[in-house]
This record gives sequence, structure tokens and C-alpha cells, in this order.
Amino acid sequence: MTKIMNFSLPVLLAVCVVNCSPPPVSVYDLRCESLINPLSIDSHTPRLSWKIHLNGNGGKQSAYQMLFATDSVLLQEEKADLCNTGKVAEPLSVMVPYPGKTLKERTLVYWRVRVWDEQDKVSPWSNTACFGTPLTASELQEADYIGFPKEAGNPQSPLLRKSFVWNGDDGKYLLYVNSLGYHEVYLNGKKIGEQVLVPAVTQMDKRSLYLTYDVRPYLHKGNNELVIWLGQGWYRPGLPGAIYEGPLVKARLDQYRRGQWQALCLTDTSWQAAESGFSSIGSWQWQQFGGEHVDASAVPANMSASALDQLKWRPAVAVQVPEHTVSPQMTENNFITATFKPSGVRQLCDGVWLADMGKNMTGWAKIRFAGLRKGQEIIMEYSDQLDENGTIVDQAQKDIYIASGAEEEFFCNKFAYHGFQYIRISGTPALSPDDITAYFIRTGFGSPSSFQCSDPDLNAIHEMIQYTLQCLSLGGIIVDCPHLERLGYGGDGSASTATAQTMFNLSPLYANWLAAWADCQRKDGWLPYAAPYPYWCGGGPYYSGFMITASWQTYLNYGDVRLIEKYYPAMQRWLDYVEKYSPKGFLEPWPDKWYLGDWAGPDGLDQSDRRTIDLVSNSFISSCYGMMEKIAFRLGHNDDAGRYAAANERLKKKIHELFYDEGRHIYGTGSQIDLAFPLLAGITPSPLVPAVTQSLFRETENRKGHLACGLVGIPVLVEWAVKNNQPDFIYSMLKKKAYPGYLYMIENGATTTWEHWENWKTSWSRSRIHNCYNGVGLWFYQAIGGIRPDESDPGYRKIRIEPQVPKGVTWAKTSKDTPYGKLSVDWTLNGNVMEMSLTVPHGSVACIVLPEQTGEYVLNGKKTAARSDAIVTVGSGLHTISYSYLSK
Repeated sequence: MTKIMNFSLPVLLAVCVVNCSPPPVSVYDLRCESLINPLSIDSHTPRLSWKIHLNGNGGKQSAYQMLFATDSVLLQEEKADLCNTGKVAEPLSVMVPYPGKTLKERTLVYWRVRVWDEQDKVSPWSNTACFGTPLTASELQEADYIGFPKEAGNPQSPLLRKSFVWNGDDGKYLLYVNSLGYHEVYLNGKKIGEQVLVPAVTQMDKRSLYLTYDVRPYLHKGNNELVIWLGQGWYRPGLPGAIYEGPLVKARLDQYRRGQWQALCLTDTSWQAAESGFSSIGSWQWQQFGGEHVDASAVPANMSASALDQLKWRPAVAVQVPEHTVSPQMTENNFITATFKPSGVRQLCDGVWLADMGKNMTGWAKIRFAGLRKGQEIIMEYSDQLDENGTIVDQAQKDIYIASGAEEEFFCNKFAYHGFQYIRISGTPALSPDDITAYFIRTGFGSPSSFQCSDPDLNAIHEMIQYTLQCLSLGGIIVDCPHLERLGYGGDGSASTATAQTMFNLSPLYANWLAAWADCQRKDGWLPYAAPYPYWCGGGPYYSGFMITASWQTYLNYGDVRLIEKYYPAMQRWLDYVEKYSPKGFLEPWPDKWYLGDWAGPDGLDQSDRRTIDLVSNSFISSCYGMMEKIAFRLGHNDDAGRYAAANERLKKKIHELFYDEGRHIYGTGSQIDLAFPLLAGITPSPLVPAVTQSLFRETENRKGHLACGLVGIPVLVEWAVKNNQPDFIYSMLKKKAYPGYLYMIENGATTTWEHWENWKTSWSRSRIHNCYNGVGLWFYQAIGGIRPDESDPGYRKIRIEPQVPKGVTWAKTSKDTPYGKLSVDWTLNGNVMEMSLTVPHGSVACIVLPEQTGEYVLNGKKTAARSDAIVTVGSGLHTISYSYLSK
């Protein structure tokens, strides 16, 4: 019998309010080393982070409690078998060190956290998160590196197969895969995970990475089929670390039962190997990135056992690999993050088609074919541009597909990728836009920051730069371009790091990238111009000094002190190397063919002039000394800090003596960068700053108000303008639609930034997906948005808010995902009144800087007299403020 209960509406509403109201404080986004649930990390004492949500303004975390256990069911206060912190009266929530005893190798740790606010209200327990500690060296050595026997066929993209029996025992099952080259893993016909083109990029003669997979959901009781599909990637003849013609893999599948790990499966010569139908095109050296050759008749129909049985299998070969460091991957994997359809497909001649994807991108194209005869060859050529005749520019990006003769068949890359907007497809009788889908691929960092303002031109430039950086962020590094050189250039990196880290959460990516730089360093302190360093490339001090600039920016943006601790010795060695080649007190060309100052400037600038090269290089070294002084001080190395400060003062004095023209009030050649860099680096004595600043303005006027610099000059101008509240200086240059400029690119069809300002349309051209000019992106956030991290409390724990409004902009909406949560600044200029809405994440404090001479302001509806320092400090939550604002 059903019992019916009657409630009045007020009672029901009351029950809903009680049961449905959100808790006053809650915890979300748990991370270990800035990663979400990493199954293997490179530390036994990791740092843990979480974000908190509090109802209302101004509240903050007053205490936390963490539980750690070897199983999620043990995450109770009385059962946590690894650690129970109890209530810890600390506001920390970012990079909190693991509080328990040092963890053993291969410990899978489950954890959760709850927090208290200032009123001692406690949150519910967070969702459960996990992390795992690394394998031991001996456990890695138990398995062999295996591959396809080269004497039996093509070893470039083999399938490796192993059958094993699982009796259905409950427990944890982890697969560790250390591939030299790319890999995909299949278990019982299903691909494990959605990642592609893994692992991340490393200096392969020094380090390779392993990925860890939870395979329990894929296991079947009884017989199981494990397949690892390999692709060459950066592991190919002629590149560092490659000692075999095909990719290799070392793997082990382990089960955890009754408190210990046991191996179920190890790679050895009992594995079977088969050709997959895929092979490589191109050497993966300068402008030779090719693609893939696919014989569809040889590709398995799927990864089921019956389909695999149709292939010709033979024993895998074990290969002795030189000793190197093998470590867990500490950055996110690559993922397909968007799909595109062509904006058009047109026939060029019989059997030849040109597909236009509508925008540049990095990734794959999937193409449907119908009516092909078996053995018919289809050639796909990719490019980021067309020449003056509308013909695709040859960039040595090519795939070849050999048809199977099926009624319908599909091509898609697996272990190669391209940078492209256009695809010329030859050999098919028919093609339509519906037949083509492009997959955009990048490293899987989170959602980007956002910017929008009243000026559509600025929005278009910002969108282009933000999208370009996503095109370049693949494989756990940021490359110069994805298709011609594919190198993690330090010059491009030094120029764009502040922008990239403002736009995205790149803490794990930079951890991976900086590891490559450290791996490349020689004993004498020398650093290359790009890292990883697979083949020779050029640069200058601004390039190899990336180790310092990137470490400092990563600390500033994410508060990761362990990173600057780790690489401090490498930074010191590089400065020692610099000083070795500074016999007269300033850096001179070192024993290298390349010694660049600025790069990729517009016509009319002689960037090869020795004056500008020496001035730019030594101004950069001065900046490095300044960063090293701050790094040393934060690490407690006060003697070092003093030494770097003194060296910087000597160098600044020397630069001024050598390069300043007292009669003309210019440095070096008098170009924009030659004037802005000494101003930014503090080289110009204070009494001379106004005169040199006016020289900078005159030089810009002489250039018809345009940007007149290159890769190094753009971020230097931006940083100087932000620090000196000169928004109209940058704004006026950005608004120019003629050459050179960003709007010139956009007016000429650019969807990503170019390698050079010129709009060359020739049969051979440079990259149209490039990292040369993306350093300007910082200006949108720090000037117009007004958001700047505070060096005194990094990682956006303390934030400076000071919008700089150029004439012509009347509103802006800016947001950024910080380590503490989302920060947003929305402002509107009504006449001379600035009206701002500000959301500060919990755990952060914002200091709003008012214009000088501000008498009063209205904060959250309350009129208040301004302090003498013109700073208004607010805590977390949503705030509104208005004050008088007069544009300069």
C-alpha cells in the first residue's frame, strides 16, 4: 500500500531551500603538480592545489584538512592510511606540499580536501582525486625496447601485439608505455584514451617519457589482446637519440593486489610485430616534415583479434638503446580540440582539387573517397598559403594514400601532422566539402583567457594571436611554426612567454619545455637557440637566455618556486658562459655563426648593424641579471643576489657609455628597439629618460606611426609602454592598416600571425603560422584589461588592477583563469567616469590603482575618500568601483 503525504507549498519551498542551497564554502578543481589525476609524476613529495568557492565577498580560506589513502574507500578521517593532516590553520591552496612521509615508488594515492572559511564554516569534502609516484629504474629495466625487425620489412610504423590471460581478479591495473616515437594503445580492440601524438617532445638523446594508462575498464576475463601501434615522430635516423630505423617501445602492464604490484605483461621478443600499412615521409628536419604514406589494403580494418589475424606477424626484435633518463610525462597530452569543414573546394583540373579550410590550423585532415580502384594513388599536399597565381605554395608537407578499392574509404593521419589552410588533393575524380573534416590538435591545457573591447580591430588582433598560440602549442612545447622548422626556439619563446602564460594555463607545458632546455645544456654553460635541439638552428643571446626568462615568468604567473630552484644552477652556468665572452665588460659575439639582436623587422631596418646587435644583446643580458637578482633573493641566495645586482649596474653603465649619442639623445641606430630596450632595462639615467622617450616617439612618427621592429622589439615596446602607462603609443601602431602591422596581415587574409611582416606571394615563402610577433598579446590584458601579477606575491595571489585606456576605446571585458580561480575585469568609460566590475578569485587580493589626484571613489555602492597612494585593496568576490578617469 502506498502512503500519500501532503505538504503545503510553503513547506515544500522551505525544504527546497534547505536541501538545494549551495554550501557556503566548497572545493573544486583538485590538481597535483598542476595536472588532473596524473597516474605517474616525477616526485615523491608532490605539490597539491585546489580552488575554493565562497558565497559572498571578502571571505577566504582559514584552514584546510587533507586525507590521503591507498584506496578511495579509505578516505575517511579514521581510515586514511597514508596521511590525515587534521585541521591546518593555513590559507594555502596552491602548490601545497604533500604533508605525509615520503611516498614509495609506484604508490597510487587517493586524496581529498575540505576547507574552513573565516567564520569557521566548513565545506563538504571535495570530490576524490588521485596521483601516482614514478616507477623505479629497475622496474623500467625489466622490460625490453622492442620494434619491428628491419630486415623483414618497413619498421616505420609497426603494430606490436601480445596476448595474455586475465583471471578477473579485482584490483588496479596500470600500463606504463615508454615509446621512442609516437604511440597509440589498444586493448581488446578499443583505443585507450582520446589522446593523440603522444608522448610529449623531449631531447631524445637525453630523455624519453612514459605515459601511464588505467586499463581496468578495458580488460576481459580470459584472453586479452594488447596492441601498441608506433609511429616515428622525432625518432628517426639523423636525429638525436635515434639508433634504429623505426620507433621502439618499452612497456609493462602491472596489477596491484594484496598490497603489491605484479607484472602481467612485459615487452620482450615474445611479442609479435606486423607492418601496419602506414609509413613515414620526410626526415623531420628543416622544411622536410612530409607526412605519411598509407597503403589502405595493408591497414587492418579494425583492432579486433580477427582483423589483426589477417596481418603477417613475426617476432618483435629487442634493441639495445643508449642509457638516458626515462621519466613520467609531466605535461598534458595532445588532443583533438576542434573540427572544421572547408569553406570551399574547387576543381583545378581533372582529378585535382583545392580545399580551403577557411583558416590556418595545426592538425589532421580526414578525407572521404569513393569510387577509387585498388592501388589508385591519391596525393595530398598541404600549405598555409597560396602564391600570386592562386597555386599552393610547396612546403614539403605531403601525404600519399593508396586506395583499397572499397566502395567508400577514408584517409586520416595518425603519427604526422601539418600546418595548413589549403590542401591540394590529386588523383580523385570527385570531391566536395562534405568529404573533408579537419581536426585541430594542441596540448590539452585548459580554456583560454578572454578579451573583448569596443574596438573591433583590437578584438580581431587579439583573436588572431590567441588562436596562433594554440596552433603552436603541440607536444608540450611552443614551436616557432608547426610545419617548416617545428622548433621550440628560445627567441620566439622569450618574446611570447608572458603573452602565452597570460592567455593559457601553461605551467605543465613549461615544466616539460624547460626540462628539454636543461637537458641540452653543455657543461660549460652553453645553451642552444632552441630546445629540444634536434638539428642545427640559429639565434642569439635572446634565444639561449630563454632558460632565465621562461623560469622567471613561470614563477611570476604560477608561483612555482620549485621550478626556479630546480633550474637555478643551469641559469647560473649560462650567465657564467656569457661572462666568459664579455672580456671588456659587455657581451661580444661568441664562437657561433649566429649572434642575432632583433629579428624579422620590416623593410628599412638594418638588423645586421653591429651597433643594434650589441645593444640589444647586452640590454637583454642586463634584463637577465635583473631577473637573476630577484630569483636569487627569493631562493634565499642573498650573496648571489648582490653579485647579480652589482654586475647589472656595471653592465648598464657600460652600455650607456658605449651606445648613447648625447647630441641626438639616441642609443645605437636610433631604432625603436634601440631606444626602448635601454629605457625598459633601466640603462638610461633618470635625467635623460624624457629626452630618450621623445626620441622614441619621433622615431615612430618618422616610421609613419608604425611598428618598426621585429621579434625582440615587439615585447620590449609592449612592456615599456605598460610600465610607463602609454596605451596610446601601442594603440596607434596597432590601428595602422598599411604595412607593417597586424591589421595589414588581417587585411591580407591572415588568420594566424606571420613569420615576417611582408605579404610575400611567391612560389617559396616563409611561415604564415608563426610565433614571431605574438608578444603584443600581453598588452590587451595588462594595459586595456589592467590585469598584472604582483611580483611580491606571485601566481596571482596578489593582483594589480590598473586599466590603461587609449583614446577610442570605451569599454573592455577581460578574464583570466588564475591558479586561484577565474579573475575578471569589466569596465566602461562613461564620459570621464570609469565604472568597473571586478571578480576576484578566492585566495587572491586585488589592488586597484586609481589615477593620480583621485579625490574619492565609490566601492560597492559606498563613497570613500581615496588614500594618498591611490590604491584600493579588495578581497575575493564581486566588486563594483567607479572613479574619475581622464585619458592621457
